[in-house]
Amino acid sequence: MRSARSDPSSGREIAAAALARAVLIARAAATLSAAAAGLLLVEDRSRVVAVLVLVAAVTAGQLGALARWPGLVARPAVVVAADFVLVFAVLAVSRGGIAYFCYAAGAGALAGVVLGMRALPVWVAHAAVSFTVTAEVLRRSAPPAEIAAFVVAFPMAGALAGLGAVVATTALARHLELSTSLLVAAQRSAAASERARLARELHDSVAKTLRGVSLAALALPSSLRRQPALAEHLATTVAAGATAAARQARELLLEMRFDVPDRDFATGVGEVCAAWSAAAGIPVRTVLTGLDPPVMVGYELTRILREALANVARHAYARQVVVRLAPTRHGVLLEVSDDGVGFAVPEDLSRLQSASHFGIVGMAERARMAGGRLFLDSAPGAGSTVSVHVPLDGRDEPAGRPGPRFVSAS
Repeated sequence: MRSARSDPSSGREIAAAALARAVLIARAAATLSAAAAGLLLVEDRSRVVAVLVLVAAVTAGQLGALARWPGLVARPAVVVAADFVLVFAVLAVSRGGIAYFCYAAGAGALAGVVLGMRALPVWVAHAAVSFTVTAEVLRRSAPPAEIAAFVVAFPMAGALAGLGAVVATTALARHLELSTSLLVAAQRSAAASERARLARELHDSVAKTLRGVSLAALALPSSLRRQPALAEHLATTVAAGATAAARQARELLLEMRFDVPDRDFATGVGEVCAAWSAAAGIPVRTVLTGLDPPVMVGYELTRILREALANVARHAYARQVVVRLAPTRHGVLLEVSDDGVGFAVPEDLSRLQSASHFGIVGMAERARMAGGRLFLDSAPGAGSTVSVHVPLDGRDEPAGRPGPRFVSAS
């Protein structure tokens, strides 16, 4: 199967196949309506019934063929030749009635769909046959002048319908090609963002650990003979670092497994909380509202949630955690609260990093990458609350309480 990316003509073929079906259905509807009206005007109804059966059967066959072999539109000569034969069949059965002219006009439209402006000879041929039929009808029935002028205009309907079909097919093909280009660009952008994201995660976790392991391993041979105690310490460092790198890789893979863009974001947050609660043995109460933030915002919020829960497990000695996800006036709010021991939040929040609170600094950096801000509210014996607000319309809003302090990522 050819893709729209590699074959520029595929957009035209898709448009032609779609419009060809529409033309066949419209032609059948117009022809059947015109023929059915003749049941009230003619005495010999068998000919009208024959036209109805023929047009219905032929249209069903054409639609079935297009459904099974949509590539037929890429063979316009076959399509036009077969349709020309069917036009003559309708002409023979209807004997030049109004059903024939409707069917012939549809034939001109079908030729315009599959051939474009190259259908001009086909329109001329159909017009010549229609003018001949018109002359015979006028000679045979001798209608009033007003009706005769109206009938003479019938042969031009095929060319006009064909021109309309050419315009519609070209417009639809261009629309499909533009949509395909935009989709490919979006896929490439998403792939680039995913690569950058994975590179950042690997750099922040596994790569740093492996770098330390590598440095310890390089120093190991030279110290093996001269300083056995140091060599033993370095060997222990290498083993511990390798174990840590493997654990970090497993955690990263686990996080990627939870990161499913097509899943409801609140559902993903609930699953993360349930998995952490089962592993840490600390109950989590969730208050979640269904939200659909952008993929990258949802990813960063999920990582902030994981880091906040990890901090609770390491430092808080909490008995319960409450996780709240809610929309705000201009964006989304994620809040993680615990009833643990808490700590004194320093006036200068840069001291958090010097006090080895790297997790909070990392969460602040992720909040900034998502376009939002992270707030921290804690006191000794009063638990801790980490809240992240990400505006989704470009406008920020203040925190709901005056107590939390904005944590800068710088």
